[in-house]
Amino acid sequence: MLPRFFCTEALDPGASLDLPDAVAHHAVRVLRMQEGDRLRLFDGRGGEWTVRLTRLKPKPHVMLEAFDERDAESALAVKLIQSLPTGDKMDWVIQKCVELGVAAVQPVTARRSVIRLNGDKAARRALHWQGVAVAACEQCGRNRVPAVAGLLDLPQYLAHPAQENELRLVLAPGAELRLRDLPAPGGPVTLLVGPEGGLEEGEMQSARQAGFVPLGLGPRVLRTETAGPSALAAMMSLWGDL
Repeated sequence: MLPRFFCTEALDPGASLDLPDAVAHHAVRVLRMQEGDRLRLFDGRGGEWTVRLTRLKPKPHVMLEAFDERDAESALAVKLIQSLPTGDKMDWVIQKCVELGVAAVQPVTARRSVIRLNGDKAARRALHWQGVAVAACEQCGRNRVPAVAGLLDLPQYLAHPAQENELRLVLAPGAELRLRDLPAPGGPVTLLVGPEGGLEEGEMQSARQAGFVPLGLGPRVLRTETAGPSALAAMMSLWGDL
């Protein structure tokens, strides 16, 4: 299997280009690729290119050879609204949800979120999370990178109006409704996951007022970093492409 990398530069037929610095480092320094070796590049617009290394210095340079229209996107568009967890758990959530087919991720800060990020720190973390999504796409075979939006307070997100035919769900331990009780959605799905300790009652009420329906994931209480990927996997099994 050829190594795959995301390229920020648009890839067009007949083009040749220097590999971006991060891709060049991994291909040449880590994988020890040589002139004549082939790899795959994708630019996020769909499909991917097989390219050949034509030189290594002064910068690794590649020639585009063959385009593959293969698409790994699910027809089920699920957006994850993930309350900010502690430590590096957000990296894990993004990585696994991208592998499972999430369409977009919106990190939010809830009242019980332990970590608080503002200003430059929040912006740097958002760039890092987008990089996690890119790396997950390179590994799992997706050619379109889900957007990881900048951090918002939960009330800011809940003020956004719903899309047409959007199904809004909020995970709530103890809720009687299960995924199997719902018909296949006719539009996008938005899934809201609370932080450690869950959403406060006032936040849950605001979510309901914004159109979010409380959803249970069985008799066990899942950790915040487990809940989102578990629900997404179940949705993809019921309504998507798993």
